[in-house]
Amino acid sequence: MSELSAAVHEQVVDGFGTVRIRPLDPDADTDVVHGWVSQERASFWGMNGLTRDQVAEIYGHLAGLDTHHAYLVERDAAPVALLQTYEPEADRVSECYEVLPGDIGVHLLLAPAGPEGPRPGWTSVLLAVVASYVFHTLDRRRVVVDPDVRNEKAVARFLKQGFTAGPVVVLPEVDLPDVYIPEKKAQLAFLSRG
Repeated sequence: MSELSAAVHEQVVDGFGTVRIRPLDPDADTDVVHGWVSQERASFWGMNGLTRDQVAEIYGHLAGLDTHHAYLVERDAAPVALLQTYEPEADRVSECYEVLPGDIGVHLLLAPAGPEGPRPGWTSVLLAVVASYVFHTLDRRRVVVDPDVRNEKAVARFLKQGFTAGPVVVLPEVDLPDVYIPEKKAQLAFLSRG
């Protein structure tokens, strides 16, 4: 088993299946991820309009960082979500709130529903597994999320999952030789380890 296909977290969820979180392989997983991030429903992810090669390049760059990580979340070996974690002090979000020791940032993009249609309860289960991973496997104390304020579904989902709303902030533009991220008005929310 390659290092990229080895799970960093695996959890059996009764009535749902086995959920694995494994490092994203920028080469092998790009077709799946590009298919997800290209859809209109993923517009807040910020990759609409990018080619497959551009998506592969972004995740290849991310794979070389010590502070930002990308993972594929699988349910019974089928890809169901894209997870990104990051050290808030090494991210633009640190300019918008007081980072505490033990904080970790999380972005989660669910795969589109398949032909079977909507999957009630999936988001809740997957967020619970991600929380278990960051709190127990990574031993973190608090998760910070920063969804776009216009993404009302994501904001509502985090609050329903037990996150506490923080301030609405403007994440500054990042314009570096290797990375460009436009300014974003975001709703911060926090979940502390219980």
